[in-house]
Amino acid sequence: MNKLDELIEKLCPNGIKYYTLDNVCSINTGTQLNKSKLLDNAEYPVINGGIAPSGYWYEYNTNKDTIIISQGGASAGYVNFMEMPFWAGAHCYIVKKESDEIIYRYLYHFLKGKEIILQQCQQGAGIPSLSRKAIYELVIPIPPLEIQSKIIQILDNFTTLSTTLSVELLKELKARKKQYEYYRDKLINKNNKNAILSDIVKIKNGKDYKSYGNGNIPVYGSGGIIAYTSKYAYEKASVLIPRKGSINKLYYVETPFWNVDTIFYTEINTELAIPKYIYYCLECEHLEKLNVASGVPSLTQKVLNNVKLYIPTLDEQSKIVNRLDKLYNLINSISEGLPAEIETRQKQYEYYRNKLLTFDKLTYLE
Repeated sequence: MNKLDELIEKLCPNGIKYYTLDNVCSINTGTQLNKSKLLDNAEYPVINGGIAPSGYWYEYNTNKDTIIISQGGASAGYVNFMEMPFWAGAHCYIVKKESDEIIYRYLYHFLKGKEIILQQCQQGAGIPSLSRKAIYELVIPIPPLEIQSKIIQILDNFTTLSTTLSVELLKELKARKKQYEYYRDKLINKNNKNAILSDIVKIKNGKDYKSYGNGNIPVYGSGGIIAYTSKYAYEKASVLIPRKGSINKLYYVETPFWNVDTIFYTEINTELAIPKYIYYCLECEHLEKLNVASGVPSLTQKVLNNVKLYIPTLDEQSKIVNRLDKLYNLINSISEGLPAEIETRQKQYEYYRNKLLTFDKLTYLE
């Protein structure tokens, strides 16, 4: 028997108090701020129905360390704990404690555990919303304060560990990216450019894929893979260059693919250049600087064809690619490991939260 079980056995041998939520807290909405007034660089986040802030404001109307629940929109039911002062908007529920029998942070962990249930209570055919009634009807176990404190300590430790590991991985990822960019720019000699892109590469337009049916060939748009189809546009190694939108986001592809008209593909003369080397070269050029549009960022074949590059011998290109691949693969490994680590910690937190907030002996009290 662990210490928590011993506490439960000692302090509540006859069961746990069990209340509907309207007995222990009150729920109110904030005050609407006109969206046109919101700023990007003010001090206080403005929270409405979404997960991320709607914008920022120079005043706050709610103190830090407050539980909030999204009231409207696709994220209605999302539960968060604000650790800084903020402006609560009209689609933000503010949860206040109204009972001395419950610790506020314990209430947060309970509500976070009911987040999916709350999201399933969304109403409305247009913009979804969550009623106060749906929240108030939740039933919460209220063990003695000493037990609540122990549960909070355990669950907060999981949250802190997850946050710490994520921050450390992000720092490592940032450092490795800087290292990669430094060596990439140093190895690909920008001061000795001896060719233009059209000497080595033919730039090809994309086309619509929808008439070919489903398949296992990835279809690329400017944001990455958008679908899969049964036919490919090109089957050799290629660098894909967005024509519109995210024009700074290049893709290197070695397997058959299709591309739509928002992204170019390249046919590379392999007698002159290694395809992966061209990818690294174009990364160095920061193609977003060649944007020709005032609205949606855009690139043209004419502009791209005249991009100047450093093209050494194939043997030197191979050496450069091998060195950069090692750093590139390390970055990808950290990038893939980061969400995996976060997901693992989140699952651990959820497992223990559900276990700790479930009691065998319950006495229901109105």
